[in-house]
Amino acid sequence: MNTTPVLRTTLALTAALGIAWLTALFSNAYAGDAPNGKALFDKTCAPCHLTGAAGAPKLGDSAAWAPRIKTGAAALFTSATKGKGVMPPRGGNAALTDDEIRAIVGYMMAQAGAAPKTDKPEKTDKPAVVAAAAPSAKADAPVAAAAAAPAAPAPATAPAVATSAVAAAPAPAASGVNTFNRLMKPELKGNLPPPEDGAHDPVNDGTHSLQPPLTAFSTLSKSNTGNRVDWVKSLDEQSIKPRSDRNDPSVAPMVMDMNIIREVKGSMPNVVYPHKQHTQWLDCSNCHPAIFIPQKGANQISMASILLGQKCGVCHGKVAFPVSECRRCHSMSKPGAAALDAKP
Repeated sequence: MNTTPVLRTTLALTAALGIAWLTALFSNAYAGDAPNGKALFDKTCAPCHLTGAAGAPKLGDSAAWAPRIKTGAAALFTSATKGKGVMPPRGGNAALTDDEIRAIVGYMMAQAGAAPKTDKPEKTDKPAVVAAAAPSAKADAPVAAAAAAPAAPAPATAPAVATSAVAAAPAPAASGVNTFNRLMKPELKGNLPPPEDGAHDPVNDGTHSLQPPLTAFSTLSKSNTGNRVDWVKSLDEQSIKPRSDRNDPSVAPMVMDMNIIREVKGSMPNVVYPHKQHTQWLDCSNCHPAIFIPQKGANQISMASILLGQKCGVCHGKVAFPVSECRRCHSMSKPGAAALDAKP
């Protein structure tokens, strides 16, 4: 390969954009086989680090990341691998490799304005390419200056160009009728009348004849979350009676009064999954086997997957109470935790 055009282009870019940005450009060029930090972040880390859930530093928040970046990439890699605070090891995704975690750490550091360095040694041929351009800079300076002259931006703009070179965080999904509430915050105004709820045709006269939810829910037990109705309590009080068969109202549901206990690591109480409250509403086929495989040890459930709308998150946060109601699921205290539970 004739390297002269490459070196001249290198020198032109150096003069136009600055050596720091060019170094990053060459680093990216040699990362063809490296894990995609942004894609991995979107898949595993986005639910917390895009929203700030549970105190997680948001992607691109330089002030929040500054003290963390100061500790170095190696320390961040250790935290991501072993977990820190409420963040589980490897972000709850045990399948992530060390290289993939390094890619995620590098991507998040870059978004916070830091050089995406890691504690893993770089390939020896990377610095050699950049260094090769330096000795020739003096001899070919006129050529580089001429090549850069037509569209040479001010060096001060180089960091901005470099920042935009890294893919930006994805924009939040457009709001819909049953979108997942990742922020775990109640809507400012819920139970809108049918013409305003986004699910019904507002120009159809029949829509305006439908009963507004607030009127329909007025006699039901109240809740502080979701659509402000305690559906299980209302069911126990026989304020409502779901129909098990669409055509035959006399068909009774097959209710399973059985609890599944999932032990949780750390200080959080264990999770109790009550089949009774679910099967009073739903047939088994609603969950098995598409969402949960009916086999011990076959379901890997984590808060990360739930926040991504998987497993329990298929319903909770959409049409059932949100995951911010921790104690609704984490309801079984562990031995020795009674003193903690007694505290207000």
